[in-house]
Amino acid sequence: MRIYLDSCCYNRPFDDLSQERINHESEAVLNIINKGIRGEYELVGSDVVEYELYQIRDIVKRQNVLDLYKNVQLRVEETDKIENRAKEIRGSSNIHIYDSLQIACAEECGADVMLTTDDKLEKMEVKASIKARVINPSQFVNEMLYGR
Repeated sequence: MRIYLDSCCYNRPFDDLSQERINHESEAVLNIINKGIRGEYELVGSDVVEYELYQIRDIVKRQNVLDLYKNVQLRVEETDKIENRAKEIRGSSNIHIYDSLQIACAEECGADVMLTTDDKLEKMEVKASIKARVINPSQFVNEMLYGR
């Protein structure tokens, strides 16, 4: 299974883990990355994700996040095709440019799912026309483990 993790997923293990939701999402992200390391999933990143990760102001957090990101097995480079698809997505929704670029990257590489901790992105109305399923990592792990 090919899995595209957006930039917020790589950040999640380094957020405030005292919050139950963040802690669960962090565990899910680490579980998924570990399965990728073991070859059970193919983890996909992109230069769009990398750009966002390099914007992290806290130097220690940025390095930790980048170290986690190093486990990506496939990297998608932004192209005119991806930029045009991102414009289409933005034209039928109100999501941000980087979110639309990440969705377009996930589609371009043939990802089965795009994981995000961004509720608005997960629930956006345009999801029906997106080729990759957009889902929260905790929900994804629950579905994979328990079929729900």
